[in-house]
Amino acid sequence: MSVPTPTLRTARLLLRPLTLADAAPAQLLFAEWEVVRLLTANVPWPYPPDGTLTYYRDQALPAVARGEAWHWAICLPESSEQPVTFIGSIGLFLAKRGQPNNRGFWIGLPWQKQGYATEACAAVTRFWFVTLNQPSLTVPKAADNIASSRISRRSGMTLLRTEMHDFVSGTLPAEIWHQTREEYLRLHEPLD
Repeated sequence: MSVPTPTLRTARLLLRPLTLADAAPAQLLFAEWEVVRLLTANVPWPYPPDGTLTYYRDQALPAVARGEAWHWAICLPESSEQPVTFIGSIGLFLAKRGQPNNRGFWIGLPWQKQGYATEACAAVTRFWFVTLNQPSLTVPKAADNIASSRISRRSGMTLLRTEMHDFVSGTLPAEIWHQTREEYLRLHEPLD
């Protein structure tokens, strides 16, 4: 049975299920070299004007419908000073054969280095292990992506190995981070 993508809340964020309407604000933030340079080489560069719409329509949302992925818009919630603000996205993926990659995210440049990615990762990782009851989480990332590596390290993940992967900016060393459900629960969901 497929589990729908729920709305998640953190101390500062609203993570709501991604929709096709999110393609326009995502396109504006995502098509930046500093956002995409350390992402998988599957991301085209230069980024096409309809790149986000095409990805959401043809890949992300169909994978959600098949129960193979869960995608969220990362948003700053509405306040008296501002409407809901889209700042990035995050997704969880069932691993494809030979390509273990269970989580990916990006944050628009104006909101980087403020801890939003850490909050979003914590929320969706809890969903992965507690709600979906997945046995493990594997996350490859460019070794040069120091901020992303810090998120993995602080959440209790283990660096398994380093290998070469293709990224938008070229072939680079990649770190493969991993955590089992048991490790996660021991660190984040202690028994009373």
